[in-house]
Amino acid sequence: MKEQKKILVVVTDGTEDIEAVVPIDLFRRAGFDVTVAGEREQVEFARKTKVTADIVLSEIHNFDDFDLIFIPGGATGVQNLLKNQFLSSVLKEFHQKNKYISAICAGPLVLANSGILTETTKLTSHPSVKDALSQFDYSEESVVVSGNIITSRGAGTSIDFALKIIEILKNRETAMKIANDIVYTKSGGKNG
Repeated sequence: MKEQKKILVVVTDGTEDIEAVVPIDLFRRAGFDVTVAGEREQVEFARKTKVTADIVLSEIHNFDDFDLIFIPGGATGVQNLLKNQFLSSVLKEFHQKNKYISAICAGPLVLANSGILTETTKLTSHPSVKDALSQFDYSEESVVVSGNIITSRGAGTSIDFALKIIEILKNRETAMKIANDIVYTKSGGKNG
């Protein structure tokens, strides 16, 4: 088993800033090798944050080393990603190899569009796209794990989402240590 887990984060113009940056930060704190793949080298997030991607998504030719792919939300960003046939084929490859696939906010629409979800897939999303995902086993939990699919609701759940992924790919102790290091307390007032 590989020591360092590799995560692929797909971003584009209109990606929601918090939903991309917070998980990237926490994944790196966990010691993961994070590659930010943009539809172009330079993208502008929903709140005008300009980002230089590590690589252009279409220039990656081998996805075997990656353990997880992550699709952040953002209404415009998701609309852009829904048109990306290359991304759809990458998601199918991850699914066929039973690798982890994660999405937050409106991002689960990209998973649905790629055809990798079944009606028994339990998932969640931003409330604004709930109706478009009603054919699946929809939940309003902040983070939902269904086999190799991990979904979450939005910017406000991005820390919980990232910590759950860290727990899955590494261990609960690392997730709890990071939560304590960033002084993260859930709304219930409890850490971890």
